[in-house]
Amino acid sequence: MKTEKPDNIVFSDEHGYNARLLPYATNVGAPVIKTDDLSGWKTTGINRVNKELESKFNELKAQYQNLIEEFRWNELLYNAKFSFEPVVGEIYHLYKDTDGTHFLSLIAPGEWNREYLGTFKLNSDRKWILLHHESNII
Repeated sequence: MKTEKPDNIVFSDEHGYNARLLPYATNVGAPVIKTDDLSGWKTTGINRVNKELESKFNELKAQYQNLIEEFRWNELLYNAKFSFEPVVGEIYHLYKDTDGTHFLSLIAPGEWNREYLGTFKLNSDRKWILLHHESNII
């Protein structure tokens, strides 16, 4: 015959007396178990992650804008008229002619009266590096 255990005794046939293994209190004298409020921790974590991601996004956006500007300058320079082969490392000046065409020259802006657009240097990758330009051109 099976012996009956009182209701306040935690016993199972498989594990025996297992009150210490259970994830909840088994008698009235046990401490109250309540879940932690994690909403503050989550909110702080979300704010930190959002701030970091926004910072990275803004950094990428700035890099993208710089890349687009660099592309436009290079496109403008490669489409400009010049009657010489540019040398890597030399400084050149971009001007706008009276008919609206762009041309590249070795003559500095202060040496003649032409519409100056910018000063550039050709690097070893054949990419034009902007050194100085008049504002709001591109």
